[in-house]
Amino acid sequence: MQQIIECVPNFSEGNDMQVIKQITNEIETVEGVRLLNVDPGKATNRTVVTFVGSPKAVVQAAFKAIKKAGELIDMSKHKGEHPRMGATDVCPLIPIANISMEETAQYAQQLAALVGNELQLPVYLYEAAQPDKTRSNLSVIRAGEYEGFFKKITLPEWQPDFGPAVFDAKRGGTVIGARDFLVAYNVNLNTTSTRRANAIAFDVREAGRTKKEGNKTVTDENGNPVTIPGSLKSVKAIGWYIEEYGIAQISMNLTNINVTPVHIAFDEVCKKANERGIRVTGSELVGLIPLKAMTDAGKYFLIKQQRSTGVSEKELIKIAVKSMGLNELTPFIPEERIIEYMLQDKADSKLVSMTLTDFADETASESPAPGGGSIAAYIGALGASLATMVANLSSHKKGWDDRWQEFSDWAEKGEAYKSELVKLVDADTKAFNGIMAAFGLPKSTAEEKIARTKGIQDATKFAIEIPFKVMQAAYASMEVIKAMAEVGNPNSVSDAGVAALCARSAVMGAFMNVRINAAGYDDKDYVKDIVAQGKAIEDKTIEIETAILKVVNEKIGV
Repeated sequence: MQQIIECVPNFSEGNDMQVIKQITNEIETVEGVRLLNVDPGKATNRTVVTFVGSPKAVVQAAFKAIKKAGELIDMSKHKGEHPRMGATDVCPLIPIANISMEETAQYAQQLAALVGNELQLPVYLYEAAQPDKTRSNLSVIRAGEYEGFFKKITLPEWQPDFGPAVFDAKRGGTVIGARDFLVAYNVNLNTTSTRRANAIAFDVREAGRTKKEGNKTVTDENGNPVTIPGSLKSVKAIGWYIEEYGIAQISMNLTNINVTPVHIAFDEVCKKANERGIRVTGSELVGLIPLKAMTDAGKYFLIKQQRSTGVSEKELIKIAVKSMGLNELTPFIPEERIIEYMLQDKADSKLVSMTLTDFADETASESPAPGGGSIAAYIGALGASLATMVANLSSHKKGWDDRWQEFSDWAEKGEAYKSELVKLVDADTKAFNGIMAAFGLPKSTAEEKIARTKGIQDATKFAIEIPFKVMQAAYASMEVIKAMAEVGNPNSVSDAGVAALCARSAVMGAFMNVRINAAGYDDKDYVKDIVAQGKAIEDKTIEIETAILKVVNEKIGV
């Protein structure tokens, strides 16, 4: 499987888009790299760039970008709100897929050596790439910023890890490392006071604030300052004033969103701001965010309202954006800010992205795909959708307020089955196209014939597995359908009945595709086993459908 790492360099230029474009152009010249996001900030005079790719390609692209930034940006003239020490201020590598943090750290060290030796630029390692843990913290390395580094770099303890021990007046220095996924997140306040914003930042950040008695710093028995920890773990924060928007912000780095998610950080800042007589008006994300962080936030705010969380991914994101005010300063476009959406292949959702009319027209065309397998998956998705609808209606039914959680749980299950079946709509057509492509492989030589035969068999097995997954998901969804027929909103019992018919049709239709594709597969033991499993699922589906329809017809009573 392909290894993928992410690189999020921060360049000390946020106003001149021509300079930024020249830097990102260098990234895009490297094959195997995909530029995901460019997020300039005028007040910070800083641009956060996000790109992903194979490790070697990312290292090459990062080197070219750092080189170009050093040519174009003059740090002796740089002014901005954000702490900085170089034209490329920081350049972290982040493991995304099929690669460990240790391996990612080794690539960061390779990049740092390349930059230090070939560009003659002072480079410091940080986080997982830095073996000396006394200087692995970014804020400790950057302390003193650009202006203070001319002296700092001459100190023995602050010799760079790579490159000359002389600070470059034009390019500054840079920090390269490997870290976990970090979310840069700013919360907007209804004040212009940096001092008040900093007070809130000290309230929430893990490092907290230095304890004082009057104007005197309290020290321990060793003479070290005593600190009062903040309320949020894995959070770094400062307060600043953003002239561009005329407001103060709490600027946070959420270094582990499993420990402190975005929605918890937002609510805690709201709480601490309110205690100081300040209101939060919204927030903004810098760069990209994982999909789960957004859907978790949506569920969090729905639960606070005692509303069902079994709604679509799109609706959860909408709730999260609205609840945290992510649209206050600039539009939040999920397709441009959520990392999974940036990485997804649009070909994998060609059919489900169509309108209903276009999907019907495509099915009716002379093309053999989409065919019965994709239609079976879609029918199953509609059945799961209807069951989810009944659960959501039941969760919000007047007089059933004490049962909202019960039906929310059912709705979440139904939503999961629906999402799985929707994905299988395109997967089935992709499987069919894979068989056609395999049959089109060359067969002139013995080697080509062997490769073609193997290709056909591999594609055929995949074309068996996809409709079998449709069977499994559609059958599993009948648990939700049955529950909604029995205990759901009685006004929607007919919807549960239609859902059962859809699920039954999905299972039986998908099983036809399993069997017809299995006829072309050479491993007869596998074929016998998968067909037996499919028959068992079909029989149980018909049995459950009969029970559901009995309940539905009794409740309809006409």
